[in-house]
Amino acid sequence: MIERIFELERNVDVAALFGSFDANINLLEKQLGVKILNRDSEIKILGEEQNAENAVKVFASLVALLAQGEHLNEQNILYTISMVEDGLEQNLGSLGADVVCINAKGKPIKSKTLGQKKYVGAIKNNVITFGIGPAGTGKTYLAVAAAVMAFRNKAVSRIILTRPAVEAGEKLGFLPGDLQTKVDPYLRPLYDAMYDMFGAEMYQKHMERDLIEVAPLAYMRGRTLDDAFIILDEAQNTTAEQMKMFLTRIGFGSKVVVTGDITQIDLPEGKKSGLKEAVRILKNIEGVEFCYLTEKDVVRHPLVQKIIKAYERVEQEKQRGRDSAR
Repeated sequence: MIERIFELERNVDVAALFGSFDANINLLEKQLGVKILNRDSEIKILGEEQNAENAVKVFASLVALLAQGEHLNEQNILYTISMVEDGLEQNLGSLGADVVCINAKGKPIKSKTLGQKKYVGAIKNNVITFGIGPAGTGKTYLAVAAAVMAFRNKAVSRIILTRPAVEAGEKLGFLPGDLQTKVDPYLRPLYDAMYDMFGAEMYQKHMERDLIEVAPLAYMRGRTLDDAFIILDEAQNTTAEQMKMFLTRIGFGSKVVVTGDITQIDLPEGKKSGLKEAVRILKNIEGVEFCYLTEKDVVRHPLVQKIIKAYERVEQEKQRGRDSAR
């Protein structure tokens, strides 16, 4: 057991650092295996040497996040701990530097993990970017934010959002209404992201002027999409033919982001995922970049990370079983 001291500067918001009823401190103690005591302008840390050293680095990183105007929560505290334990804490300072977009409420949308930062950078620097990773990693939300920023900067003249309308255990035919009404629930996450960025009124105005289009993937056939920012969401549920059709719609002055989670494919048995096929076929083409997000990039409730890991373990065990049976 050793003792380490972290000096607090006068401008640090101690209440924000410690959290309501010391919730952040309790979380740090549990995750790092240390005892933390607050003494005036210093924090005393007691624990095993490596744990105490890590705690000092975590506090330094959290203070830096607060200085950037970030609000501390369980997700970014746990992420900071994981980066410190991996020896990557020096990279955390760059996360709050780049604003992807300002939403309708004036809130800056920023990358929250290093994986997200790399993903946003790839979108800026490539014509086609594939964002592949589990639920909750911000694939779609950040792509929409990048599209809105490009639209506001007049880098593109319109935004097109599309998804394959795949029946995931429920039949479209049993839903009430016409075709548009039937497919709207599949497109709801895209609508929600656009509402957040533009606000409902401005979004509706852009829709009426055909500056924003949200449509099922089937509606893309036969078109050439010039001067547009195009997002294909849930791409793991495209067939190989649909993916080829979509990628060959790209016209001049356009930018494309394809997002998907290859662990959640809802295609019928025997159908190949167009996303998996694209990874194999397009991986060495200049202007196309693949970004892989992991459970560490999940920015939803921390329990989501644990759920993803649990499913991954089961899948790995199944794969080992298949390999041994060959």
